[in-house]
Amino acid sequence: MITRAIVVFLIFVLLTFPVSITAQVQSLGQNIYAYISDNDHSANSTFLIGLSGILVVDTGLNETDGRKLLHEIRKISGLPITHIVNTHYHPDHQGGNAVVGPNALVISSPFTRERTVALMEQIEKNTLAKPTSAPDPAFRFQLASETFEKKLTIYLGEDPVEIVSPGPAHTMGDVYVWFPRQRTVAMGDLYLTNSSPAMDQGSVSNWIRSLDEILSLPVDHFVPGHFEVGSRQTVQRFRDYLVDLYSQVRRLRDAGATEEQVRKQIQMAKYSDFRQYPQFEATFGDNAISILRQMEDSK
Repeated sequence: MITRAIVVFLIFVLLTFPVSITAQVQSLGQNIYAYISDNDHSANSTFLIGLSGILVVDTGLNETDGRKLLHEIRKISGLPITHIVNTHYHPDHQGGNAVVGPNALVISSPFTRERTVALMEQIEKNTLAKPTSAPDPAFRFQLASETFEKKLTIYLGEDPVEIVSPGPAHTMGDVYVWFPRQRTVAMGDLYLTNSSPAMDQGSVSNWIRSLDEILSLPVDHFVPGHFEVGSRQTVQRFRDYLVDLYSQVRRLRDAGATEEQVRKQIQMAKYSDFRQYPQFEATFGDNAISILRQMEDSK
């Protein structure tokens, strides 16, 4: 079930994105590129150019951002987009699917597909949508035509692509995409560079284990869901942030602290440079309360 708070949050994102200027495309290795969105409300993308087609990880918020991504891809290659991988169900990661790859094989976790169907139905019914306005292209998702449970390996020519579902983390059905030959991993919102994440109904304890799993891979480039490409050091620091916060919340919970006390008593000065977005419930305090509620739900 999708909570009303999540729907409100997602509609806010869909309807209030700012006008952007110029996105950045960064070459990370042989035939692989990171597209770094300049729109905080839209996700980054990663694309690998094969011999006869292109694989894209995440496609942006909507038609507008999808077209910007496709425009940058076309500066490099005219090959068809044959595969799209969506790292999770949030619209900022899959709203551009139909524009970027209308004939592509779309891949996600089963949870992402199921939640996207439910999200589409709920958005249509939601009273916050203005019935007299034209439908926003972001509301028209191109659903996954293939799902998998744990791991899926596909090949773009001779390049293997490992699509991995580590279990509940940022959401209940995230995936990350590892490009072994390019020593690159596309992480979706499992990682944000120098930023507090927005937390869905996932599992921070398993999120930490997932980051440990990714950090064990031979990877040089870590493409986050938002902001600049990360290094092993910045991913480690993001992981340490989650560990530190989780430990503090557990200690305060064991001492009988209320939600308000937890929010006020966490000590996060060492991460003072992290971006925080109160409008997206992506602050130290918001993260602490999400962790506390996960702990309570797991009793």
